Amino acid sequence: MQKNVLDTPGHLISLAARGFARLSVARLRPLGFGVGQVPVLVALAKNLASTQRDLARFAKVEQPPMAQMLTRMERDGLIHRTSDPKDGRSSRIELTALAKARLPEATSVILEGNQEALDGFSEAECEQLGMLLTRLISNLDRMTNRPTEEAS
Repeated sequence: MQKNVLDTPGHLISLAARGFARLSVARLRPLGFGVGQVPVLVALAKNLASTQRDLARFAKVEQPPMAQMLTRMERDGLIHRTSDPKDGRSSRIELTALAKARLPEATSVILEGNQEALDGFSEAECEQLGMLLTRLISNLDRMTNRPTEEAS
């Protein structure tokens, strides 16, 4: 028996992702952040990446969209670039004081939204969902020949 495509995990996860994105857009906009910027902000804040190439890899996006995002973030005063002393062709990217000041509230807003969305889920169910999604992402990354990287 063939399953209804609208009941498949892929479709349901897509709907959930769009719902999370809408929620995050509404809550992050007043802080001057976009949803797609969050992995970049976190990577920079935690010193997990500092170049465009490393940020693109961390956020799992291609180089051209990352370049565009970084240009917008620089325009909006969230990042600044400095020459890399080890590689003159590359630049180091750092958060500005403005981004550093707003990031804790943005993190709280996202965590609060996740908690609200998971209302009625037990702690064990939340942990299991996280583990299952992590495994799913790893499978998808492997299928598309992209290395899996922790985005924490």
